[in-house]
Amino acid sequence: MIKLLSYLRPHWKAALLAPLLMLLEVAMDLLQPILMASIIDRGVMTGDFAHIIRTGFIMLGIALVGIFGGVGCTVYASVASQRFGADLRYDLFKHIQTFSFRNIDEVKTGSLITRLTNDIVQLQTMVQMLLRIFVRSPLMAIGSIIMAVVISPKLAVILAISVPLLFIVMFLLIRMTLPLFSKVQQKLDRVNTVLQENLAGIRVSKAFVRADYENRRFKTANEDYTQTAIKAQRLVAVNMPLLTLILNVSIVAVLLLGGKDVIGGSFDVGTLVAFINYVTQVLFALSSVAMMLVRFSSAKVSADRILEVMRIESEIRSPETAVTEIASSEDNRETAAAGSADGARFGQEAGKARLGAVEFKNVSFSFDPGGAPVLENVSFSVKPGQRLAIIGATGAGKSSLVGLIPRLYDVTAGAVYVDGVDVRDYELSALRQRIGIVLQETILFTGTIRDNIRFGRPDATEEEVIEAAKTAQAHDFIMATPNGYDTVLGQRGVNLSGGQKQRLAIARALILRPSILIMDDSTSALDMGTEARLQQALGKLMEGSTCIMIAQRISSVMDADLILVMDQGRIVASGTHRELLATSAIYQEIYESQFGKEDVQVG
Repeated sequence: MIKLLSYLRPHWKAALLAPLLMLLEVAMDLLQPILMASIIDRGVMTGDFAHIIRTGFIMLGIALVGIFGGVGCTVYASVASQRFGADLRYDLFKHIQTFSFRNIDEVKTGSLITRLTNDIVQLQTMVQMLLRIFVRSPLMAIGSIIMAVVISPKLAVILAISVPLLFIVMFLLIRMTLPLFSKVQQKLDRVNTVLQENLAGIRVSKAFVRADYENRRFKTANEDYTQTAIKAQRLVAVNMPLLTLILNVSIVAVLLLGGKDVIGGSFDVGTLVAFINYVTQVLFALSSVAMMLVRFSSAKVSADRILEVMRIESEIRSPETAVTEIASSEDNRETAAAGSADGARFGQEAGKARLGAVEFKNVSFSFDPGGAPVLENVSFSVKPGQRLAIIGATGAGKSSLVGLIPRLYDVTAGAVYVDGVDVRDYELSALRQRIGIVLQETILFTGTIRDNIRFGRPDATEEEVIEAAKTAQAHDFIMATPNGYDTVLGQRGVNLSGGQKQRLAIARALILRPSILIMDDSTSALDMGTEARLQQALGKLMEGSTCIMIAQRISSVMDADLILVMDQGRIVASGTHRELLATSAIYQEIYESQFGKEDVQVG
């Protein structure tokens, strides 16, 4: 909690002015009962109307000064707390961006959303209360106790009994509510997770007529959260009646003892009224502190949850002495010099090395440490400019394999090399800027088509955007939209078909001018004619660069320089299309399923 309060440091002026102005308001409020006592004893009791008017105007002036202090405190406390929340939210979001895929798998998206929103709002509210109520209430309690002792040390004994009782109630309340508030936030995590999953997959839910099931699932999570929250609030609700009881008993005791002294003539009526006011202020101030501490217990839970995320360190990060530049070899220079005119027009200078050698050496990988391996002892190499295709059954480990190249995950054993350097030795951004990747799940963002294509290179020119779209076979359908490249896409590109989204994702990868292009089953929604034109355009544009393609259709990989056949996390065969058709039973089986048995010999 203390660590998070350091976010107030940049806004120290507002954070300092708020309590100072509150101090002014408290000082004015403490003067009011004394002036009221003066009106009663020296004005009402003696019939001095002029004294009543004069003192009344003084009280009015003091009240106006107090209002200035209170309003000023509220304004500066709001400014400080809002800026505190904004800075914390930004830093938390920025930290989440450093997470590896494994970190994101471990921390649920719904939980992250809760921490970025509800938990930070809880802390924001807490900071505002700290700068206002937590300043006002203790100062008011201490000031009122001092004034009460000055007026009557004998009656102040009542406070010596009631104040400790209040503290005991506060302690017990906080001790009981803290674990409950922790459960409340966990239940809210669950609600957000169910909500996020449902909204993301609402089309699937409708298609399979599962609305009733989703309603029941959300209702269960929602009711679970509600019941836990009610249980916590029940304990909080006990607080005010107990504090009010202690307050009323204290006032009755003051009236009994003080009234006796007033009747005996040893105590003035106005002074007794002032004393009762101070007792009331003490007990109400401490009641506010009690409520604050209950809120504090809730905010502490939120702070712990935020710090839990802040402490997560991605295992995938750049080494201290990271490789940022790659020395080119003579072979690579020759390859680059032979690049096509299309590649040169797309931003590759003649004679500039276009590296892209990829090598896997005895690579094994599992998602969880000690878990079942997804890849086992995988070894192969690809030279710059070659086309590598990977084919195999669902769950064979194809996507996991290509994800190791840009370090979306790290190997469990072995090593992956890009241009002769272990990918773990690269500076992350330097590595990933050389790799264009089209993921299996096509994700587009709300914004224009142009912005989505330029996502990885915001400085790309209009000509480069159009060239990438043409290569990805997306230009024609883009121009058919109402506003062309300025057409605004809905959330996740909902106003596009699956094939259109895939082509935009390919254009987004191409505009990076990558040395290595990875396409993870990213043409599955394209018809064979469109895919053939795409492959032809890619062949021209990516000449001199390495292309790695995961595909389900053999027609997509026939022209590859090397085809890997994967099964259960292992490479079971490798070679060209003709070689595999002659030697690999699995490849033959896939080919037969797509082209027919009679065509196997022809291949």
